[in-house]
Amino acid sequence: MAPKVRAEEPLLVADDDQLVASGVPQVREEVKKQLWLAGPLVAGALLQNVIQMISVMYVGHLGELPLAGASMANSFATVTGLSLLLGMASALDTLCGQAFGGQQYHLLGIYKQRAMLLLTVVSVPLAVVWFYTGDILLLFGQDADIAAEAGTYARWMIPALFAYGLLQCHVRFLQTQNIVLPVMASAGAAALCHLLVCWLFVYVAGMGSKGAALSNGVSYWINVAILAVYVRVSSSCKKTWTGFSTEAFPDALSFFRLAIPSALMVCLEMWSFELVVLLSGRLPNPKLETSVLSISLNTASLVWMIPFGLGCAISTRVSNELGAGRPHTACQAVRVAVFMAVFEGLVIGLLLVCARYIWGHAYSNQEEVVRYVAKMMLVISVSNFFDGIQCVLSGVARGCGWQKIGACTNLGAYYIVGIPSAYVIAFILHVRGMGLWLGIICGILVQVVLLMAITICTNWDKEAANAKDRVFSSFPSDLAT
Repeated sequence: MAPKVRAEEPLLVADDDQLVASGVPQVREEVKKQLWLAGPLVAGALLQNVIQMISVMYVGHLGELPLAGASMANSFATVTGLSLLLGMASALDTLCGQAFGGQQYHLLGIYKQRAMLLLTVVSVPLAVVWFYTGDILLLFGQDADIAAEAGTYARWMIPALFAYGLLQCHVRFLQTQNIVLPVMASAGAAALCHLLVCWLFVYVAGMGSKGAALSNGVSYWINVAILAVYVRVSSSCKKTWTGFSTEAFPDALSFFRLAIPSALMVCLEMWSFELVVLLSGRLPNPKLETSVLSISLNTASLVWMIPFGLGCAISTRVSNELGAGRPHTACQAVRVAVFMAVFEGLVIGLLLVCARYIWGHAYSNQEEVVRYVAKMMLVISVSNFFDGIQCVLSGVARGCGWQKIGACTNLGAYYIVGIPSAYVIAFILHVRGMGLWLGIICGILVQVVLLMAITICTNWDKEAANAKDRVFSSFPSDLAT
């Protein structure tokens, strides 16, 4: 039986004012802590995304129709399932992070079990949606052959759906304890296995694109198994994982109250980029516009992994420090993270600008495409700069438990400003595909301004008190013991 939380047992509170006054933690130490967290998380996220990329590459050698179907199925799966599970799991950034900071270690295992259970339940209706992917795409007017191919691919990806939710729960559970190297190592091992598994299913077993889709699930389950074994046997998780407990079943609504806005916060942003891709098909010369926009999205997604890692790092730092009752240290961590995001944006932006005439050749030999990609790289460099800042500020929001505020901010930024601006600039002002991206930048800029204003006006002492209340209100029945 897991140990009980007692109301009279205070959170460990350091003399935060004394720490700040004496220069501890210093900026240099804070930078080291965040880089130590962010580096493996960036690598781990890249390696997880490589799994789907490898599958599509294998399918690409099977023909044009299988490639089109796999690409559409991946996009559909991201919108209707993976982004939702990713967002819901990010509720653990708040819950586990603050509990770990407050030294209520056994709560992390309870939270993880609860998230695993509820995300598995949510995956059931999502699996039904994936099963009817082909029919849904036909309703939206997609080509019948491509829709049928995408539907088949999505059905064989259903095992990956159930693994993905569990994987994100394990990653958040470890990340909030500052255990990130195993996350990177397990993702690397899964990616290496995926090369072999995908080849065996596609070519040796002769399953074609079905085998590529099924291999995603196998590789995700391998990743989950590695992390589960690590949690079970590692001494690092001895205090936070005390075995399965019935305490994970009650009060599921409290998790949903945080998980639903967390999911909206993630999905509203990701869906806006999918809408931009759909809009690109209505532009003059849609083949060129869609191709260049796809290249731009792939490039932006690649460089986005760096600020994504910084966002995860600051989420962990803020939640840990608030849970530990050190509000001023949390504020110091936020300042450092924003500075690092600005620096990263400038460096990556400079690299994108310098490589703009080279990058297009990696995707196409057509001079028209290469020139267009070179222009788009200038826009992407600006987009990445502001996106890096918003990633960090969104991480702060998750660390503090502001998911409802973040969801409302993203709704206004992208759907009241971003998408309408994209339409106006692209179709009314005739800036075409570049206009769609400029509209998204407008949305990101509004998002940054709103989140920055919220962060600047934050009462960190109050946030630390809220974190304490959140930890000790998790299990009301325990408080009476």
